[in-house]
Amino acid sequence: MGSQVMKAPGGTAAVAPSYARRSRQLRRLVPIYLFLLPGMALFLTWQLYPLADAFVMSFFHWNLLEPSTFIGLNNYQRALSDPLFWQSLRNVVVYTVITVPGQMVLGLAAALLLDQSLRFRAVFRTLYYLPVITSWVVVSIMFTYLYNSQAGPLNYLLDDVLHIIPNYQIWLGDPNTALPSIATMGIWKGTGWNMVIFLAGLQSIPREVYEAAKVDGAGAIKRFTHITLPLLRPTTTFLVVVLVIGGLNTFIPVWIMTQGGPIHSTETILTYMYKKAFADIDLGYGAAISYLFTALIFLISVAEIRILRRRYEY
Repeated sequence: MGSQVMKAPGGTAAVAPSYARRSRQLRRLVPIYLFLLPGMALFLTWQLYPLADAFVMSFFHWNLLEPSTFIGLNNYQRALSDPLFWQSLRNVVVYTVITVPGQMVLGLAAALLLDQSLRFRAVFRTLYYLPVITSWVVVSIMFTYLYNSQAGPLNYLLDDVLHIIPNYQIWLGDPNTALPSIATMGIWKGTGWNMVIFLAGLQSIPREVYEAAKVDGAGAIKRFTHITLPLLRPTTTFLVVVLVIGGLNTFIPVWIMTQGGPIHSTETILTYMYKKAFADIDLGYGAAISYLFTALIFLISVAEIRILRRRYEY
C-alpha cells in the first residue's frame, strides 16, 4: 500500500517505494501540464465552449431580434423537410465526387513521375505545390477572372484560339456549368498536396520488393497494380477521408465566386447555413444545420475507414 511506512536501518522511517515513485512522476508531469494549460484554456474557450453553445442554440428559436424560445427538435425537423437543405447537400456531394477522384488520380500520376530520377525534380515538385500554399481567396478571385464571360482568358482560348466552343460561355452564370467550373478549380488547387502525400507513400515502399518482382518477370503495369497500389492503401485511405471531409466543407470558393447561385446550383451546406445564420439572423436554424452536417460527416468518415481499411503486407 502507498501509505505503508517501512523501517530503515537505524530505526528511521522511510516512505514506501510506491509512494516515492508516484511523487517523482508527479514532479515530472507538473511542468508538462503547466505548458499544456494555456493551449487547453484557449481550446476550451474558443473551440469547445462555442460548440457546446451552438448545440444548445440549435434547440431554440434564436434570432437576436426576439427573446429566445425553446422549440425542441423543430429546427432539425425543419432542416430535414427543407428542399434547399437537400439541394445544397446534393451540390456538395457532387462537388466532392468530382474533386476527390480528380485530385487523387492527378496527384498519384504526378507523384509517380516525380519519384523517378529526373533533372530539376525539386523545381517541378515546387511548381506542383505552389497552388496548395496559395490562399483560397486569391485562387477564387483569379479563377473568377479566368471564367469571365466577356473578357475571360478561358473563353478567348477555347473560342478565338482553339475554336472548341461556338460562343463565349457564361461559366459561373449557367446552372449547368457553374458547379463543375468550381470543382475544376478545386482539383487544380489540391493536386499538389495529393502529390506530396503519395510521394511519401511511394518512398516508404521497400525497393527490394520491386527488384524481386522484376526478377520474377513482372512488368511495369503488374508492379503498379500488384505492388504499388496495394501498398499505398494506407495512404489512399488517409487521403480519401481527409479529401471527402474537405470537399464537404467547401465554403470560400463558392462564396466568393457565386455565393450559391445561380438558382442555388452551387449552394453548399456551409453557404446555406451561413445565409440562414447571418443573413436571415436565424441562428438556431443555422446551428441545427451545422450539427446535422457534422453527424453526416462523422458517419461518412467512419464508413470510409471501415471500407478502405484492410490488412496489407509485403
